[in-house]
Amino acid sequence: MVQSLVTYMEMLRRPAGEAFPPPVAHATVASERPDVAAFLSLYRAVGEPLRWDQRLRMLPADLGSFLNSSSTNLYILRLDGRAVGLCEFDRADTPDVELTHFGLIPDVYGKRLGPFLLDNALRAVWDRGVNRVWLHTDEWDHPKAQDVYRRTGFSIFTQKLEEIGP
Repeated sequence: MVQSLVTYMEMLRRPAGEAFPPPVAHATVASERPDVAAFLSLYRAVGEPLRWDQRLRMLPADLGSFLNSSSTNLYILRLDGRAVGLCEFDRADTPDVELTHFGLIPDVYGKRLGPFLLDNALRAVWDRGVNRVWLHTDEWDHPKAQDVYRRTGFSIFTQKLEEIGP
């Protein structure tokens, strides 16, 4: 275990203005319910550089239940049909929703796809009638993560040192 500065951020209102347009041709964002194998493939592709492991530690049956739960919402970014990013929201059936995972596969970094995915997913979540969307991010996340969160309307509500797994 190591200590990491964890930043907690929240968004208290729906993004203003028009949704971000696709920054490249054939980019789409949609709510999906992938099976366990498809989800884990994308989760690994996005999360390995960021040391994601939470979903990898779940038993397949438990992960399947989580993916199919009404409290889980997944928004998948696709380029020409290929899954290249994800936004995972937990407790999507409550007024306060947590953005638990957000990211892109490394070979599409730098194309403005992250803000496009996040903005479109957040608008869909807000359309469900939530009061607040919150998240936590740490020093292992992508260096531009907090900037992207701020640009889409998140603000910091606390920071603290926490023990982070190996």
